[in-house]
Amino acid sequence: MTLQEILFLGLIGVAAGVLSGFVGVGGGIIIVPGLVFLLGMTQHSAQGTSLFILLLPIGFMAVYNYWKAEQINWGYGAIIAITFVLGSYFGSKMALKLQPGLVKLIFGIIMVLISAKLMVSGYTAWMNEK
Repeated sequence: MTLQEILFLGLIGVAAGVLSGFVGVGGGIIIVPGLVFLLGMTQHSAQGTSLFILLLPIGFMAVYNYWKAEQINWGYGAIIAITFVLGSYFGSKMALKLQPGLVKLIFGIIMVLISAKLMVSGYTAWMNEK
């Protein structure tokens, strides 16, 4: 591993950690594109690596801070976590059957749609707060 790769990996990790702790995202939005564009990984390898990364770290420090602030709905979280296991299993099976370019295209489309929805709703809420 080169020094440049180590620096890129550190940059991706810090950006994903900050974004994850700040707005609850990071894995797919930061880690996957970072691994693909900065380090030349395939879409499939980047997704698998991102899932590996997220196994433990997010479950500790970020959750601890939200727990202290009493900002966790444990019931909702438990249901989503249980169904997330099933969804991630079948989602990864589907992704691995498709060509990496198609997966990258689908991922980009999903990010654009979610981004547009967040921008519109955020702008509306911001304007209503003034």
